[in-house]
Amino acid sequence: MPTLKDIRVRIKGVKSTQQVTKAMKMVAAAKLRRAQERAVMARPYAAKLKDMLGSLSVKVDTSVNPLLSGRSEVNKVLVILVTADRGLCGAFNTNAIKLASKLIHEDYAALHSKGGVSLICAGSRGFDYFRKREYKIVKGYTAVFQHLDFSTAKEIADTASGMYLRGEVDKVVVVYNEFKSVLAPHLRDEVILPIAPETSGKESGSDYIYEPSPSAIIDVLVPKHLNTQIWRMMLESNAAEQAARMSAMDSATENAKELLRTLNISYNRARQAAITTELSEIVSGADALTS
Repeated sequence: MPTLKDIRVRIKGVKSTQQVTKAMKMVAAAKLRRAQERAVMARPYAAKLKDMLGSLSVKVDTSVNPLLSGRSEVNKVLVILVTADRGLCGAFNTNAIKLASKLIHEDYAALHSKGGVSLICAGSRGFDYFRKREYKIVKGYTAVFQHLDFSTAKEIADTASGMYLRGEVDKVVVVYNEFKSVLAPHLRDEVILPIAPETSGKESGSDYIYEPSPSAIIDVLVPKHLNTQIWRMMLESNAAEQAARMSAMDSATENAKELLRTLNISYNRARQAAITTELSEIVSGADALTS
């Protein structure tokens, strides 16, 4: 049975932990607002680029740009995994790593057994996990979310597109957490290469005059689209990370509060038991003196 001193030490430790988790929740909430704004602002531009590619793709043969042309047979796959640089954000990193592992070991199991699956890891958590298990990592980016910059997204997009153009991979998939709300992040795996622009009936039926030619515009839009999509995914993941950390720290603070309540009850009971024991000893001593 723990002594009063043991319970006091534990209460002090839990209070210190509660202060830390409460502070981390406030920091995550402040970062979430900025991260959410950046993610929401990036969505319209990325969506418009995708719409423009969809409109142009029906005007020209997609074979004019190799990034729009799918391969008849997929023998090599590149998985781009976006995780966080730090933990203490619930199952945020674990779920992304699990989805990437599922893709590698289930969806592309035959390719993985032949060494046909490679990885680009954006974020320390995913990079450390797969590096320790000796997966084929093309490039790892650590501490990217401490100072999130568009140049990192462009470098990842250039690496992926370069590998695709050289025939080193036949398909590129991104695994990331899309920000939906504070309580409901949406884990996604999205194919970004080859680019498959979505087209609508309205766009395909429109008759525009393009200057310069549609093929020339596509050559300019495709790299912009790829860079923007990677950037948007990183912004979405950053916002989802802050939301997950805020939620996790809020739960930790509430758990600490409940634990403190339980410890205080245990402390009071132990204190009452100690007082009762002392009183019993005093009474017994007094009886012994008078007898």
